Amino acid sequence: MKSFQLIIQSQVSRYPLSRIEDLYKLTYQAALGSEHAVEDLKAARDWLFHEIEEMVNISTDPLFDEISPDGQIVRIHLKPFIDSGGEPEILLEAFMQTASEFKGSIEKLKQNWRDIEHLAESCEFMFKSDELRSYISLMDSLGFPAVHHSLKYRDAYHPHYRVISREYVHQIIPSLIQ
Repeated sequence: MKSFQLIIQSQVSRYPLSRIEDLYKLTYQAALGSEHAVEDLKAARDWLFHEIEEMVNISTDPLFDEISPDGQIVRIHLKPFIDSGGEPEILLEAFMQTASEFKGSIEKLKQNWRDIEHLAESCEFMFKSDELRSYISLMDSLGFPAVHHSLKYRDAYHPHYRVISREYVHQIIPSLIQ
């Protein structure tokens, strides 16, 4: 089991222009998976293929990132996935299965956020703990909604990924289990 603080430090190191909403988005996905992102199969398919068409040609993202401390939730990055011969329909199926089957919790989200606050209190960090507490209080008052990446993050990193349960990785990336 990985500490959520290590996950955050890794993400911030790779994406130093992250804003608070980007940390929250990661925390949200790590705790609640991808349920918020799925309206219906056709919309999810259209969204996936639109993103594949719009991807920039260069990516330094790994094929996937474990984003939850227990390793159950991962982000599959589309550019390296497609470049390695990945099948979008298989990824879509794993994404849809995760959305319908994974049962996360707001309590996990809150615990992960407390880990970020502790990180801010214990070392040099890009955000102060009072900023983090204010942001999570706002999200709590709004019922912990899903959010988009910040404009700064989108412009700098062009994020294209799908959040799936780790149990489906072997279905979409068979070479990883050999």
